[in-house]
Amino acid sequence: MSSKSISRRDILKSLSLGIVAGSVLRAIPLEAAEYAHHMVAEEKAASPSGAYTPKFFPPNQYATLRALCQTLIPADADSGGAIEAGAPEFIDLLTSENPEYQLKLGGGLMWLDLTCSDRYGQTYLACPPDQQKEILDLIAYRKNAENDLALSQGIEFFAFLRSMAADGFFTSKIGIKYLGYIGNTYETSFPGCPPVPEA
Repeated sequence: MSSKSISRRDILKSLSLGIVAGSVLRAIPLEAAEYAHHMVAEEKAASPSGAYTPKFFPPNQYATLRALCQTLIPADADSGGAIEAGAPEFIDLLTSENPEYQLKLGGGLMWLDLTCSDRYGQTYLACPPDQQKEILDLIAYRKNAENDLALSQGIEFFAFLRSMAADGFFTSKIGIKYLGYIGNTYETSFPGCPPVPEA
């Protein structure tokens, strides 16, 4: 099948199906993930503002998604982080084509805001950094659900989001450069084994 006959939806569905089976880096062809990043880059280049328009998440949830991705993989002196790598756009693009992701991520972001409203009287983004850290520390560890079953949905959401953010980061140009991956290389000639000294 030629690449011209493969639709955007086919590519995104293949990415989504692969992620269900495991990490993008283990289960999804790098070319397919690169295609998703390429689609995002093309949209940004074509936009007068250079911005990506979310396909699934409403503005408030997309802002929360970006903040969470930034928290999970921040930029440092050696590399850009999840934001610079386009992980939020990657996640949104995949989620727009996958009802299971829509439920997990959309429902998880809703859970996060509702839980923060109950605990702190405001949504996650409106909370000060110490409250944001407190709630994320609660949902970062599965063992916390043993003491508080109400955290179960948040824990599942955050675990899934971490995987998606890592997949979006490590399949981007920034993430691949960060890993030091140079791709498969080949030798133009093979002179054979070096001579063995005679004993």
